[in-house]
Parts: sequence; structure tokens; C-alpha cells
Amino acid sequence: MASRKIIQWLAALGCNAYVPGFLKGRIYRGSFKSVCVPGLNCYSCPGAVASCPLGALQAVIGASRYSISYYAIGLMVGFGLLFGRMVCGFLCPFGLVQELLRKIPFFRAKPSARGAGFALFAKRARLVKYVLLLVFVLALPLLTKGELGVGAPAFCKYICPAGTITAGGPLLAANPPMREALGWLFALKTLIALATVLGCVAVYRFFCKFLCPLGAFYGLFNKIALYQIRIDHEKCSHCGTCAQVCQMGVDPSLGCGSAECVRCKDCVKACPASALSAGFRDESHCKNSPLTKTP
Repeated sequence: MASRKIIQWLAALGCNAYVPGFLKGRIYRGSFKSVCVPGLNCYSCPGAVASCPLGALQAVIGASRYSISYYAIGLMVGFGLLFGRMVCGFLCPFGLVQELLRKIPFFRAKPSARGAGFALFAKRARLVKYVLLLVFVLALPLLTKGELGVGAPAFCKYICPAGTITAGGPLLAANPPMREALGWLFALKTLIALATVLGCVAVYRFFCKFLCPLGAFYGLFNKIALYQIRIDHEKCSHCGTCAQVCQMGVDPSLGCGSAECVRCKDCVKACPASALSAGFRDESHCKNSPLTKTP
């Protein structure tokens, strides 16, 4: 757990290393901004030294001359094939922000992969992030181009709470004139950001579970990613310990590759039989549980 936190902090600080940006309220526009980081990190964050892959993807889809960003797609597919949603668990700066918000004393929803109640709601609500991926990240920038033939980055413009929190807040704090130009759109995004903050305090990685299109994209690769949470079914007694400790609502004993698994390895450390391990895929350890039916 400690090693994961160290990696998270290093990734967050590395992605936001432009300290003068926070002090002066300016966006870094150097050569590194042409590079995308794998996690969600707003381009407009004053400290950001690189670009967000979601923002880059929308910008190119919405451009007048191009319809797809091979670089952004290639980077996302590459990280997806290698690590799946391990990117969310280790390399995403906003993932760290969510975990810090979770430490605020407040109501705690405790989802369980084997329980009812919130777990049933979460199973259905997590599909929202796939709708946001299809509609706001892909469809709207492509299909709603204006007179100049340019489409707006719809997710970033209308929804993204990560941008509002990590970019809008610091920029407005350092630029009084900018505050005078605020309108209804920023008010809407502020409400979304506040709701997200409350959600993250009450629910572990609320944004990751229900709203993040980037997490939805990486989740599509979880079953085939090279890096996996592996299970030895000969050792597994299906005691349920791994499902109880998983804060993403996953039951690792049913087989590796759940689209919600962020590879945090809490289940590996909690397993009393040492039936779980983390590493690059081994087909003998990535089969479905003998207790489940395979199609």
C-alpha cells in the first residue's frame, strides 16, 4: 500500500511540476505540452507540464482537418494493453485526489461485490461512464462542429470535474479579472464538481466508478491486459475476504479481468491463503472460477 502511494504522489507531482503556474495563475505552454500523460490530468491545470489524453482525443476529433488522433488513441491503447486500469490505481493524479477526499470524515458507503444495496446500484450506475465516453468524448466533438468546422471538447467543456477542481479553481484564485468573466457554464461545472467531491468523500473513487471516460476506456482492456491480478484456484477457498476488502466492488475470486479493478493489490495482501498475486499474465491463473459458468 505504501509503495502504491509513493508512485501515486510521484506521478501527480511529475505531471504538475510547473510550480510558477500555481504562483502566477498561468498555464504552461512549453514543448512538453505536446506529450500526453496516461492518467487524467487537465491541460489547463497551472502546474500541468503535459496534456490529458482525453482532452487531446477530443481536440483532434473536433478539428476541421482530422477525425481521429492516432497519437492519443495509440497511447491509450498501449497503456490499456499493458496495464489496463492499473493506470487508474497508480498513475492518475485525479485518482490520488479522490483517495485524499475519501479521508474526510463523512458518511461512508461500503460497497461489497457479494452484497446487495449499494452494490446493486453501483453495478448499474457504473455504466454511466461508458455513456460519457461514447457521447461526450467521441460523438459530440465529431458531430457538432460549428461554422468553422471545429467541434468542442464536450466532456472537458461541459462536465469534467477534474478540470474544474484542479484547473479552474487555481486559475481563478490567481486571476481576479478572470472571475469577472464567469457565466452559467462555470456555475454548472461548479455544481458538478461539488457533487463529485461529495461523492468522493462518501464513496471510494466515486468519479472512477461512475463518471470517468478514461477509466471506462482502460477498463475495456482489463481482461486482456498483460498485467493482472492472478488467482490460483487450487489455493482459493472462496472465503470472500478479497471481495470484502475490495473498495472497487470486485470479487477477485471469480477470475481476473474485471473492468472495475484498478490493480491496487489490497486483495492480494488480504488473501489468507495467498491465492492471489499481481504480475504479468499467466493463463493458468487467469481462468474463471470453477464455481462460475463460462459461456
